[in-house]
Amino acid sequence: MIKNIVLGIKEYTGAFALISQLKLWKYFIVPVLISILTAILIGVEVYVLYDNVGSVIAKLWIWDWGKEGFTAISNFVGGIIVLVIGLILYKHIIMAFSAPFMSPVSEKIEYHYYGETKHLHRKTSNTEQLIRGIRINIRNLFRELLLTFPILLLKFIPVVNIFSTILLFIVQAYYAGFGNMDYTLERHLNYKESINFVRKNKGFAIGNGIVFMLFLLIPVIGIIIVLPLSVTAASKKTVKLMHNKHEIVYEK
Repeated sequence: MIKNIVLGIKEYTGAFALISQLKLWKYFIVPVLISILTAILIGVEVYVLYDNVGSVIAKLWIWDWGKEGFTAISNFVGGIIVLVIGLILYKHIIMAFSAPFMSPVSEKIEYHYYGETKHLHRKTSNTEQLIRGIRINIRNLFRELLLTFPILLLKFIPVVNIFSTILLFIVQAYYAGFGNMDYTLERHLNYKESINFVRKNKGFAIGNGIVFMLFLLIPVIGIIIVLPLSVTAASKKTVKLMHNKHEIVYEK
């Protein structure tokens, strides 16, 4: 697992140069605009709601003693909850609506490495790619939220909250990598096959997603470069995995 995570991270090496070499920047214009707009909306949401969530949590403490301390912790945890949910929504929104633009990127990367392999592609339209992207990301969104809420509750426990932060980051990274890999999988595998493929290669998904999440920590620039570099890195790794493991179905 650790080895595969590292390999997933290493795929980012040369991603910027590959985008320039294959002249892929034009495909990222609309997704970057989607990313910026979504980030602004989510940012406003976090700013408006974090105090309200903290106040709701603070009301759970019905005693007078320790009220002030619990309120302070509640405001902190409330801010984290809103921020985490905001990041989750941001991630799945941009991935879902960027699907029609990312599929050509993945296809050109595969052609660059393997040329005309004459394998059977699933022929899908832009609308079908968008629907597929929305379906995958809604599925991942609900699963990620189901894992996230119990992890957030651990933040009320001293010491344990340190490990919960790491676990939360890994969960977010996995689903980010999942979304990036699916731009390639969509062309070759159906819905269930794609899910099984990512499960078998979860280390690579986490590795890709780790860098994705770290990019989001970079103000402004992060939301601009996160999709181009992460999708390129994921496409490089996914086509290698599929060809090496003979997941590609060839014409007879």
